[in-house]
Amino acid sequence: MGPGQGPEPGRWAYSESPLIDGNLLICAPGGEEATLLALNKMSGDLVWKSSIPEGGQAAYSSTIIATIGGKKHYVQFLQNSLVGVDAANGKLLWQYAKTSQGSPANIPTPIAHNNHIYSASNHGGGSLIQIKTDQDKIMVEEVYHSPKLPRAVGGTLLVDGYLYGTTEKAMQCVDFMTGQIKWSDRSVGSASFCYADGRLYVHGEAGEVALVDPTPDAYREQGRFTPPDQPNVGQAKAWAYPVVANGRMYIRDFGTLSCYDVKEKE
Repeated sequence: MGPGQGPEPGRWAYSESPLIDGNLLICAPGGEEATLLALNKMSGDLVWKSSIPEGGQAAYSSTIIATIGGKKHYVQFLQNSLVGVDAANGKLLWQYAKTSQGSPANIPTPIAHNNHIYSASNHGGGSLIQIKTDQDKIMVEEVYHSPKLPRAVGGTLLVDGYLYGTTEKAMQCVDFMTGQIKWSDRSVGSASFCYADGRLYVHGEAGEVALVDPTPDAYREQGRFTPPDQPNVGQAKAWAYPVVANGRMYIRDFGTLSCYDVKEKE
């Protein structure tokens, strides 16, 4: 292959979670020739490849599905821009670059709701865009952008019209449609999230775990603890998402996996 024709992983290699959609597996190798790929999930055979000249390197986000104007889009946050491609054939439909500007690593997975998409990076800030369609024409309109919105590695969750996420110092609740910050609290600092049974399970980068009510009224914490024998010291950070399944919470850290019973007592 010639220069720029092969895959282009980021500095820290690949970190996305491939998307399974029906019989397809969607992934983002990066580079100009096959920036995104659709493979047969059973055989690995190529279904289509999407060439995005300004896409650049793969980043560390994961592809999501957004249905806009009746058309299914695959949305991916690459190193140079947020992009949407036609799920049927991989054709590039739109790009938005502001949240990738100045960022050495685009990590948070975008959030899509109706025809709106939120993306963020630590250096690029947080933005909401609206994808507008007029027959065959697709337009990107920025609804808001701010460096003060949730943009940390652990990403955001959308619950009942509000975003929950963190900056490098605090947890925030933000009105998804307006960008208005409803509250900000130190909580456990920068963190990753899981939403289950009406609660937010929050895993802080420093190792603390908190249970928080998802409400725009105020920060309401129902408890917190620090798993014993923390493997991280110094500058190392806990970045894995908490997982809740069958009444148990799983916390993964460097070289460790902890399981806790969080089932409601009868």
